Amino acid sequence: MSLASLFAKSQSSFLLLAKEEEVSSPSVWDSIEGHWQELLQQAGMSLLIFAGFWVVAKIVQKVLTKVGTSQHIDQELASFIGRTAKISVLILGLITALSHLGIDVSAMVAGLGLTGFALGFALKDVISNVLAGVLILIYKPFQKDDCIKIKSYEGKVVSTDLRYTVLLSDGLTVYVPNSLLFTDAITVTCDAVTAEPEIESTE
Repeated sequence: MSLASLFAKSQSSFLLLAKEEEVSSPSVWDSIEGHWQELLQQAGMSLLIFAGFWVVAKIVQKVLTKVGTSQHIDQELASFIGRTAKISVLILGLITALSHLGIDVSAMVAGLGLTGFALGFALKDVISNVLAGVLILIYKPFQKDDCIKIKSYEGKVVSTDLRYTVLLSDGLTVYVPNSLLFTDAITVTCDAVTAEPEIESTE
């Protein structure tokens, strides 16, 4: 066998091997398309997971609000508990959905912790008022239409929400921060029961 025939035979074998390898190996476009399909599937599943948590959060909020109202808890406090539970479930759902996408949520959780600490330090007065309002609504040291005195503030209680207690004093509306009511002594000068005028019988 001559050298030319050997060279021609080896060249044909090389071309046949290259053609088989080209047929068996996927193209670059096929790999990109498969990657996008997998990514879209993961994104769709993550959206479904978050939507499920959203539905659960809405149900939990409604149930807690109704239970609080049925247990004669203040409407403002019941709504606050429901909203807090809803936000907690939504945060858990967001973390779960991002984790399903393959995102490392540990760094995000650490970042949220630092952000929460910074916000808590910046809004410490607001948070203290809200917490004091929750405790006042739970323990109820005074009620609506009671006359109370706290430091230099005195008047009839109009309403109490999560931030302020509204007093009516000499025709003026006074908003007293709840943190002040919770940390200082309160004097109830007259309550709503004894303040009601007695109805004399004409019989």
